[in-house]
Amino acid sequence: MTQPIAMTELWRGPLLESLHLGHAMICDDSGQIVQSWGDPDVTIYPRSSAKMIQGLPLITSGAAAKYGLNSEHLALACASHSGAHIHTDRVTAWLDHLGLAEHDLRCGPQEPEDMAARDGLILADDTPCQIHNNCSGKHCGFLTVAQHMGAGPEYLEIDHPVQQACLSALEDTTGETSPAYGIDGCSAPNFATSLAGLARSMAWFASAADRSDRASDAAQQLTAAMIKHPELVAGENRACTELMRAMNGRAAIKTGAEAVYVAVIPEKRMGVALKITDGTTRASECAIAAILVHLGVLEAEHPATRKFMNAIQYSRRGIECGVIRPAPGFPG
Repeated sequence: MTQPIAMTELWRGPLLESLHLGHAMICDDSGQIVQSWGDPDVTIYPRSSAKMIQGLPLITSGAAAKYGLNSEHLALACASHSGAHIHTDRVTAWLDHLGLAEHDLRCGPQEPEDMAARDGLILADDTPCQIHNNCSGKHCGFLTVAQHMGAGPEYLEIDHPVQQACLSALEDTTGETSPAYGIDGCSAPNFATSLAGLARSMAWFASAADRSDRASDAAQQLTAAMIKHPELVAGENRACTELMRAMNGRAAIKTGAEAVYVAVIPEKRMGVALKITDGTTRASECAIAAILVHLGVLEAEHPATRKFMNAIQYSRRGIECGVIRPAPGFPG
């Protein structure tokens, strides 16, 4: 099957109001596809779902050890955070530790998703800065590697050693040559790969404990950091944070813009990658929850699961009016 399949439905009353199609893969520790829906060879931009891959050079280069980074730093390097104080305070402290400041970032300003942080800026008659950018932790990681390498400050240039290290990490873990790159929302290069390649990379992360090389040790550290600090990876009421908490350490998951999602499941030595073709986040959140339930690492009736899968929709008066649910037959 090469066409996208129905993955997520939105029902309102007796009518199917919206239908979201997509592709998804599960790979095992040998890199083989265990189960697939749609086209495993579809080429995508992984967007922020690749942050743990982009975080590998932070450890393998020796930069994390040199600057004494801990698991909170590593979780932030993998994060698409909400810009809450628990995120921005740590990013500020990280920059200060490097002897750098907000102006050294190259991610651009972004209004925080966290409502308290957003309201605080409004009340202070202040504007968002680059530290509020959901990718500021990843960019601190880039700056740390650049400083460790003695490379230049324009760490987003495609030929900069930091980005070349990220490209190597992606190609090494996917087992593929990236065919292209685009510019992500945070201005960083985002290297394309097949969806099966992305799932293969996540399975490589999931099976890292079976190997003893430096890259695999880095993969274990990044996965463990995400699982230990789900609140830093996203934020309160966010799917990544709530579903990781619900799984109680059994998996690390990460969203990416335009409805990409990945999962690293160490106990099963499996990796998951999915892409909703219309780019709708609610659909990718439902689909990843459905796959995690299918694999037995997430409880279908957990309150966090029910926020994203089989999620009742309400009117602004609190009247039940619809449901977001997996399409019939998915994931099987």
